[in-house]
Amino acid sequence: MIKIEAIVREDKLDEVIQALTDIEINGISVSQVMGHGVQKGYTELVRGQEVIVNLVPKIKFEIVVSSEEWEKKTIEAIQKSAYTGEVGDGKIFSYDLRSVLRIRTLDKDYDALN
Repeated sequence: MIKIEAIVREDKLDEVIQALTDIEINGISVSQVMGHGVQKGYTELVRGQEVIVNLVPKIKFEIVVSSEEWEKKTIEAIQKSAYTGEVGDGKIFSYDLRSVLRIRTLDKDYDALN
């Protein structure tokens, strides 16, 4: 089992969800997060004064898939739908999971994903 985490621009939320739905990814968690990467935030003019915003709002997706085949499909769908070509498009991380447990039924691992 593989967990995929993707951090993308806020305005790409609907596009990424649609791309994941199109490839039949059913289980996702979505969170609003703040952070910065290379761009280190931005400067904004507020009431005539410059304000440095160090943390940029982003969307974080968390998805667990059952195989490397699904990992590849999922990452490709996220990358294509979140891409703008500009700094700040985000990052995608994937890593192996040791176990999964469905609390209600006590199903484990692959059975807990279905």
